[in-house]
Amino acid sequence: MNINSHLWLAVFYLLTLMLTQSTAQADETCMSPYMAKIVGQEDFVYIWTRGMPGIGDEQDKLVTVDVNPESPNYKKVVHSVSVGGRNEAHHSGLTDDRQYLWASGLDTSKVFIFDIHTDPARPKLEKTITDFVKTSGGVVGPHTNYALPGRMMLTALSNNRDHGGRTALVEYTNAGQFVATHWMPTDDNLQGAVKSGNYADGYGYDIRALPRRNVMITSSFTGWNNYMMDLGKLMADGEAMKRFGNTVVVWDLHTRKPKQVLDVPGAPLEIRCAWGAMHDWCFTSTALTSKLWLIHEDNKGEWHAKEVADIGDADKIPLPVDISIAADDSLLWVDTWNDGMVHLYDISDPFNPQEILTEKIGEQLNMLSQSWDGTRVYFTSSLLANWDKKEAANGGDLQFFKAYSWDGNKLKHEFTIDFLEEKLGSPHQMRFGAYSLY
Repeated sequence: MNINSHLWLAVFYLLTLMLTQSTAQADETCMSPYMAKIVGQEDFVYIWTRGMPGIGDEQDKLVTVDVNPESPNYKKVVHSVSVGGRNEAHHSGLTDDRQYLWASGLDTSKVFIFDIHTDPARPKLEKTITDFVKTSGGVVGPHTNYALPGRMMLTALSNNRDHGGRTALVEYTNAGQFVATHWMPTDDNLQGAVKSGNYADGYGYDIRALPRRNVMITSSFTGWNNYMMDLGKLMADGEAMKRFGNTVVVWDLHTRKPKQVLDVPGAPLEIRCAWGAMHDWCFTSTALTSKLWLIHEDNKGEWHAKEVADIGDADKIPLPVDISIAADDSLLWVDTWNDGMVHLYDISDPFNPQEILTEKIGEQLNMLSQSWDGTRVYFTSSLLANWDKKEAANGGDLQFFKAYSWDGNKLKHEFTIDFLEEKLGSPHQMRFGAYSLY
């Protein structure tokens, strides 16, 4: 790529950033910078929900909740669309034009594409990709669905040869046509990447892009054999516990080639990158070691991984899962699944995060989405079918969607929807919708 192309991309990114920061926005802050933004109050939260035996129709479904306080349906489930069977519903993502929501299944490797623009209150299933494994060349477990210009980049967790952790990125057009498979670098095939530490395991999990730095960054988790195993059995299996990812990979965004493999031991999960024009860094958290890590670029253009904070008491296995960065790069929310806690860090100095709030949300806690203006935070509970808790102590909440407001000092609970009581299943990933987009 020539220098003029790089300059154009930098200008595009800065214009996008100026537009998103010039007015009060309401959008998940962890979304792709290429995506259209919601201006004002979001109308809906779309929740990708795992079906449960004996609960409702037992199928995975996309559940729509009205979250606009001005709506007569505020706090209500206004729609759900089931996809047939249970696929280990996990993550979802929106196309860059925000007209379609992609949602994937970790077990069956099916990808479901929903039309959310024709009627934002009532998404409809437009297309199902059933040949993901065959078309991709053996990739299993599509996870993150991430918007690039006219493209969806899907990370994955496994492969069909040994169902272990070696995997790839799989690229599609917005219309759902396969483009390419990009395998993760490994010790036996670094693909030109520089191995900066001890590991090049080839594992995958999440992805984020920093367009003005021409990089994509991916993290790593574990393969099908592990994530489909009962959690108690898994933790008692010493060999299985060795089969977790220990790497973050820095990629060239435009060539889709890996550049650096960084050591981040302990299963780094979600990646959240700074929005500021001079902030060349991202955060991730490690599920097994309960650490916050900073992935940052130095003045020579080299990337580094640095452990910067503890998350709870690692000896109690809090298991950090989702994280969310504020639009002004000042705060970082972190959920810990096993104890149902949310932690808030002041990251004004990203090399020295300071925990400023810890609060119990439920019996277990997984995903969170915050509005762009920072005044609303939503939470869901489910992680994986064989890992979720089967009952809550002292009558606590087990499978829920919860809405909170945030005034800069404290969380205020607004409402809860009990997904078991509503016979919906186990709620996982959330995405926002609004009439104003269409």
